[in-house]
Amino acid sequence: MNTLSLLLESSAEVPEWVAKSFPVIEIVIAVIITLCSLFMIVAVVAQKSEGNGTNALTGQADTYYNRNKNSSLQGKLKKLVMIDAIIILVMAIAFLVLSQVYAIV
Repeated sequence: MNTLSLLLESSAEVPEWVAKSFPVIEIVIAVIITLCSLFMIVAVVAQKSEGNGTNALTGQADTYYNRNKNSSLQGKLKKLVMIDAIIILVMAIAFLVLSQVYAIV
C-alpha cells in the first residue's frame, strides 16, 4: 500500500463536497498547465539565441549590454520563462497528487 492511501484510511471520512470538487480542481489545474505551456513555447521562440557557439572558445567581451543583460527585455523574458517552468512543475505535481487522491476516494 502506498503512503497516501494509509493516510486517507486513518483519517476521518472525506466530505462529499470535497470529493465532488476534485474533478473541477483537476480541470482548472490542467487549463493552467496548458496556458503556461503555450506561454513558454511563445516566450522561448521569441528569445534571441545566446550566440553562435564560439563564445566558449574566444571568451566574451565585457560590454555594457553584457553587464546589464538581466534588466533588458531578453533578461526579463528569461526570468519569466524560469518562473513559468516552476509554475508548470508545481501544477503538474499538484495534478498528480489530486488525481491519486481522487482515485482513492
